[in-house]
This record gives sequence, structure tokens and C-alpha cells, in this order.
Amino acid sequence: MHVVYPAVVSALLFSIGVYGVLARRNTILVLMSVELMLNAVNLNLVAFDVWLRDRLHGGQVLTLFVIVIAAAEVGLGLAIILALYRNRRTVDLDRLRALAEPGASGPGDASGPDDDSGDGPAPDTSSAGAPRPGSLASGTSPVTVPGADAGAPGRDGTTPGTVTP
Repeated sequence: MHVVYPAVVSALLFSIGVYGVLARRNTILVLMSVELMLNAVNLNLVAFDVWLRDRLHGGQVLTLFVIVIAAAEVGLGLAIILALYRNRRTVDLDRLRALAEPGASGPGDASGPDDDSGDGPAPDTSSAGAPRPGSLASGTSPVTVPGADAGAPGRDGTTPGTVTP
């Protein structure tokens, strides 16, 4: 077999991978596209190793190293994606551009028409619209702590087992 066939297939795989990295907005699909690009490189390494009849099989050895690095990259990448999904509830790259918390505005953000400047801090809400624990939400009510004694008022006049956020 001539070296042109694997080189053309490798170029096609690499091109598809580049397109996937540049055009996709889902982080998992971008990670898969990077893996496709690495596999195209592996195909080239093995094809040229066989074509050059290398006695030490350097291309195949380097391919094994690339496979090990790719496996580590997938493990780390999926762990990062999982952590981002737990915090942001999305894996869309357009929504993950900023490093700030969701809904927080940085110093370079322009204020929009619904900006409440001067009204004090706004409630910190999650993507579902409910106030997050520990946020400054209006109309806070006492929270009952499970397992606390709900008896008579304590020394400071509050009922034991309740916390006002």
C-alpha cells in the first residue's frame, strides 16, 4: 500500500477535527474533535513509520505515547466538564466564556437597561430563578435546623433551632 492513502485519510480526519473544534459549542463534542485530531496524527505516525521501514519503530512508539497522553487528557477534560456542569448546569461553550459566577457582572461588563445601580445588591439567583442559599433575597424567613430542640425561647429571645439568613 502506498503512503498517500493513509496520509489523505489522516488529513481528512484532522480537518474534520479542526472543524469540530471551531464550529461546535458543546464542550464534549469539542473534546471528541480534539481526540479525532490526535488519532489523525497517530495514523500519520504509524503510516510513515511503516513506509520508512524504521528499525526502531519510532513512529509506533511515539503513537503509544500520544495514546497515553490522549487518555489522560480525556480523563482530565471530562472531570473539568463535569465540574463545570455541576456549577453552571450547562456545557455550552458560549455560556462558559466568563470565569465569574453565573449572573455576576465583572468590571468590564456594560450595564444594560435593567441595571439596578444604587438599589443595593440584587438577590443571587440560580438558573432556575430561586434564590441561592446565603444570598440576599427579600422576604427571608427563619430556617428550621433539623434535630434542634424546638422548645422555649433561648437566652437571646430567639427560638432554638431557627436561623434567620
